[in-house]
Amino acid sequence: MEAVRTYFRDIWKALSSIAVGLNVTIRHLVRPAVTIQYPDVKLKMPERARNRLYVNIDDCIGCDQCALACPVDCITIETIKATPDQDLGVTSTGHKKRLHVPRFDIDIAKCCYCGLCVYPCPTECIVMTDVYEFSEFDRHNLIYQFSAMKPDQIDDAKAKLKKAEEEAAAKKAAAAAAAEEKKKSEQSKQG
Repeated sequence: MEAVRTYFRDIWKALSSIAVGLNVTIRHLVRPAVTIQYPDVKLKMPERARNRLYVNIDDCIGCDQCALACPVDCITIETIKATPDQDLGVTSTGHKKRLHVPRFDIDIAKCCYCGLCVYPCPTECIVMTDVYEFSEFDRHNLIYQFSAMKPDQIDDAKAKLKKAEEEAAAKKAAAAAAAEEKKKSEQSKQG
């Protein structure tokens, strides 16, 4: 008789255990999902999140303040001085552009996402975006180039600057020669 009781008790335990498991499963089936479908749905980033840098090169005046503030030297800027006859326009904040920016590179592989480059920018052209996915197979693809100048435009800007510098040097030499000539003529009148 004891064997029959044990037999039915074991059946009852098994069925109650299955009922508890099914109860948990059914509760989770009707509960709303807490996970997101990641590449299709993304969580909203916090307001002060620091992610990929973006440079609005049309607003960049080439001041190099962001590169000087960068603690890991991941920003490389090269500039070419504009000649007086060139009008490069103004930025959206009203700053007059006086330099061509043929190279503005940010090596995201070096970047520590500190955001120190964003604050010193007088034209607010460099900002942290909400983009945080940028894995690459090749490390060289993590160097983002923001300059919009083409090689022929760079060569033209350098040639114009060189010509303007030569003309300025010639004018300076002519002015110095004229001053020397004037000094000699004054000395000859006095002596």
